[in-house]
Amino acid sequence: MLLQNKNAVIYGAGGSLGGEVSKALASAGARVFLTGHNIASVQKVAREIQKAGGSAEADQVDALDQKAIDSHLEKVVRQSGKIDISFNAVGVDLVQGIPLIDMKEDDFITPITFTMRTQFLTATAAGKIMARQRSGIILFLTATPGGIGYPYTAGFAPSCAAVETFSKNLAAELGIYGVRVVNMRSGGSPDSRVFKEAIVNRPEIMKSVIQKMEDDTMLKKLPLMEDIANLAVFLSSDQASKITGVTVDITAGTTAGLNYRTVAEVGRPLL
Repeated sequence: MLLQNKNAVIYGAGGSLGGEVSKALASAGARVFLTGHNIASVQKVAREIQKAGGSAEADQVDALDQKAIDSHLEKVVRQSGKIDISFNAVGVDLVQGIPLIDMKEDDFITPITFTMRTQFLTATAAGKIMARQRSGIILFLTATPGGIGYPYTAGFAPSCAAVETFSKNLAAELGIYGVRVVNMRSGGSPDSRVFKEAIVNRPEIMKSVIQKMEDDTMLKKLPLMEDIANLAVFLSSDQASKITGVTVDITAGTTAGLNYRTVAEVGRPLL
């Protein structure tokens, strides 16, 4: 198993993506310490992992509270001896679909400050411990707007760009201690809770939205949560021991170029 004897701390583990990554890490052999603001949703994920034969523990931790973060990590170290993987999947409420010139200041600024605060607190707390133990990986997650100009994504786009720059700088500072820092850049996952709820509430609109997003990709399909989780497992494993300080793109090609103009020609077989 790729992650046998590794310990992972996941923030926002009760969310759809946080839960998917948690399950994948546990399935690969990691002992996962799940945290979230809503303990009920975190415990649900922990039970699912345990039922599948994995090792999981759930705790209520506010990922915006430094004391709570530090206290939990100290508990993890006491129980397991070390922290090998840290991943923050805490979500943020967004206002999008509005031109920047028409946005309210708070709607633009809030997701940036929220995102950077929680990512800074959890990553640096883990980084201190990993630096002492001379090993570990800190994972981040951003999306397509972090790599290209993407209209009407409001404060989400600069949030992604800020996280990607922060991850590179943190990697540069922690590399001398044997600690890796890697960012995963994904597109929207249509099987995530946010998309599923939107599809139920606005089926016709979301059908068009998803089609446009798929058209933007080179593969004409969006990455699923499973794809992101599989990438997290690989990056956390010893097979990726020399990968650090970079953003690994799993957008199905949107960051390299928007491919909405590329269509298969009728009657021409694919080579």
